[in-house]
Amino acid sequence: MSEYLSLSETAELVGKCKETLRRWDNEGILNAVREPVSNYRVYKKSDVHALLGNLFDDIKEEEVSNYVKPNHNYSVLELFAGAGGLAVGLEKSGLKCVALNEIDKWACNTLRKNRPHWNVLEGDIKDFNFSKYKNQVDVVTGGFPCQAFSYAGKKLGLKDARGTLFYEFARVVQEVSPAICIGENVRGLLSHEKGKTLQGMISILDEIGYNVVPVQVLKAINYKVPQKRERLILVGIRKDIDIKYEYPKPYKRIYNLSDALKKGELYDTNVPKSDGAKYPQSKKDVLDLVPPKGYWRDLPIDIQKEYMGGSFYLGGGKTGMARRIGWDEPSLTLTCSPAQKQTERCHPDETRPFTVREYARIQTFPDEWKFDGSIAQQYKQIGNAVPVNLGCELGYSIINFLNNYYLVKNQKEEIS
Repeated sequence: MSEYLSLSETAELVGKCKETLRRWDNEGILNAVREPVSNYRVYKKSDVHALLGNLFDDIKEEEVSNYVKPNHNYSVLELFAGAGGLAVGLEKSGLKCVALNEIDKWACNTLRKNRPHWNVLEGDIKDFNFSKYKNQVDVVTGGFPCQAFSYAGKKLGLKDARGTLFYEFARVVQEVSPAICIGENVRGLLSHEKGKTLQGMISILDEIGYNVVPVQVLKAINYKVPQKRERLILVGIRKDIDIKYEYPKPYKRIYNLSDALKKGELYDTNVPKSDGAKYPQSKKDVLDLVPPKGYWRDLPIDIQKEYMGGSFYLGGGKTGMARRIGWDEPSLTLTCSPAQKQTERCHPDETRPFTVREYARIQTFPDEWKFDGSIAQQYKQIGNAVPVNLGCELGYSIINFLNNYYLVKNQKEEIS
């Protein structure tokens, strides 16, 4: 059975739900076979890899472009800025960061090192008052962590969220009163506390005067990022503004690991040499046996059992374990540590984790963007970041909204 994948493993690899795979089977897109003992659906590994190749290599003419030129100088206040992935992306789109708040000193050093002119507010967001930016800032952005709330009443209000970082995000939005606010988070926020946490956030933004656009999860691979990363985007529009916000349109062109690390459309040169983490010899011996695009199921059965331990007998694909990425596929989501057992991201040709600069490229940081701190700190900063190109495409959608808003606003002022 080493040549076959289970239904759950296949679903995880191709990024589709099991129902879609069953429909694909009926439509002849990806045919399943029956495992003779259990009669479960399984898929030929070669068929799955061929399908992945078609999905990622089918390069079509670009039918869309999200690019739009700002008609004015638009300003952004960024909260939970990290190492600047979103900020650099927004800057790339044409927005100007007037201030960035971040608590991690290494990330703050990174921001200052690369953008000496940025106003970096280092410290706990709770200790800052942002009232001086009231009506001076067009956009407030922030990647607040997902935290549970205490539900005091039937409808969660701002006071019920005290002590959480979303409360601080909402407090700043209330103090600054921007035309639009953008929160970003992990996909898991959709199901956190059975969806109640997200509904609480929406009700809080409603309470402070913002209508929330239907929430979307954006797939980074659709926005010029060679990585299967997903971010939930929460958009609030101030209630006095009757302008529709539209999410950036996805591109058909999917970039892969080769695009990230080699000279091509995304970068003018091959990835620069840099330091990186190393595997202990015991792990290297195991990963030496894994082919590109392979994972623990490709190991001999005795090594599978030894490497996986008790996990070997549990359900689920666990396709991130002992995983070697292929050149012709996007990377799996990068994590804060490249060598952890659950989330290996092994180089296609060499048995090692991706280096710091390779990590940065997969997140679409420019090569000149330098990270401060130890190797571990640099990996953490990059792993936590919003991919720069995704931030840029999001920036275009914000500029499009603000252009329309100010056009209508100026027309109203001329009439009055």
